[in-house]
Amino acid sequence: MSVYRKLFRQTFIYGLATVLPRALGIVLVPLYVSVLGKEQYGVYATLMAFLILGNVVLSYGMETAFFRFINKHEEKKSIVQSTALSSLTVSTLLFLALTLLMREHIAEFLDFRVEFITYGLLILALDALAVLPFAWFRANERPMRYAAIKIFNVVINLGLNLFFFLALPSLAEKSPGSFWESILLTDTRVAYVFIANLIASAITLLIVLPLYFRIGFRFSKGLWKGMMRYAIPVLIAGVAFSINEAFDKILLNYLLRPDIAEAEVGVYAACYKLGVFMTLFATAFRLGIEPFFFNHAKSENAKQTYAAITKYFAIFGSAILLFVIVYINLFKRVLIPDPKFWEALVIVPVILLANLCLGLYHNLSVWYKITDKTRYGAIISVVGAIITLGLNLALIPLISYKGSAIATLAAYGSMMIISYVLGQRNYAVPYNLKKIGMYLIVSIGFSALSFYVFEGDLIIGTALLLVFLLWIVIAEKNELKRILRR
Repeated sequence: MSVYRKLFRQTFIYGLATVLPRALGIVLVPLYVSVLGKEQYGVYATLMAFLILGNVVLSYGMETAFFRFINKHEEKKSIVQSTALSSLTVSTLLFLALTLLMREHIAEFLDFRVEFITYGLLILALDALAVLPFAWFRANERPMRYAAIKIFNVVINLGLNLFFFLALPSLAEKSPGSFWESILLTDTRVAYVFIANLIASAITLLIVLPLYFRIGFRFSKGLWKGMMRYAIPVLIAGVAFSINEAFDKILLNYLLRPDIAEAEVGVYAACYKLGVFMTLFATAFRLGIEPFFFNHAKSENAKQTYAAITKYFAIFGSAILLFVIVYINLFKRVLIPDPKFWEALVIVPVILLANLCLGLYHNLSVWYKITDKTRYGAIISVVGAIITLGLNLALIPLISYKGSAIATLAAYGSMMIISYVLGQRNYAVPYNLKKIGMYLIVSIGFSALSFYVFEGDLIIGTALLLVFLLWIVIAEKNELKRILRR
């Protein structure tokens, strides 16, 4: 059980590093909804979707290659670290120089204001330069340092947002002609979101900058080629993932009529945030589990361990799905206080289930990562991206953001199934499909009853949740007793 304790500890800390910052970030959703309105919130959501794609391209799979090669070539650990750092630093600086020169053309092509594009490019570069230092913390099992810096980043971001949107207007009103009035924006207040993000990213990079000197800039051309061969399929998979995660906002913005596009993106993106609870859980779990998978790949009972971990993920994920659906009417009033946005609540159960499928996919993807067959990950992700793009193009003109939600579920569900089938052929893990399937089916069924049949009735929903939790305790009582005894 020491293996599980270590995994739980790291997952808890990485989860804290993910959950607390994003939980603080969630505080901003009601602020944005109240201050920006549908249209400017739509601008924010669309540009952030482009940044998600940019983050993947600028890291180009080097983070995953870094983990793999450190464990694969322990005797070359130092040169692996410095080669990865050198590669990311040079590519990021070249990207920043070229895109800043072309920023006006980029802004015209994407139909954004030039200053928004400038903020976005700087944010991308600063975040890319911090990728390797954060990977170093994870690889060297320093989750506390990782968590502290991540949390500090979002605290700064949150504080700046509160200042710009709440304190600055008051300061400017009290001091006409002052510095505060000179930086007050009225028509494009969404710019403050990007400025706050930019400042937070810059401070974060300064904090991790000492690791640049510790790791150094030595470069091995032969090692780099091997890392790139491993990383390129990961990059393709990452680009495909970003399409699955973010392209729905982009396509909504460009496929719908110009007079309604930004507003539709705004309500969709706001209600999409209610799926954050599943995203937080899946992301925290993945951050803790990815190094664990590599570190225990050579253990005698590795496959049994992977199977047990996936079952536990399914149990917790199913419970979170039902919990959020049961109390969705409470969450919407806290996170989305403007009723104008509630029209898109219908997509929340679909997005939650889609993110649960994505989390299961990450657990099932262990087979191609530890067997160095990352090309399969790329292929699976590309299939998901094709489904995402195809269904969005077909459904958005017909049913707007509802089509985007359906496309997301179809893509992640397909990826989960394909990965399981291919994984059993290449690295068979004895997953307990019967139990996992039953937990998922009952959770989905109870969620559908609560949301669609009883329309969010709290008493009935709570009863369904308690029945589900009691069933889990009874079904897993023997395993729970063993864990508690240890």
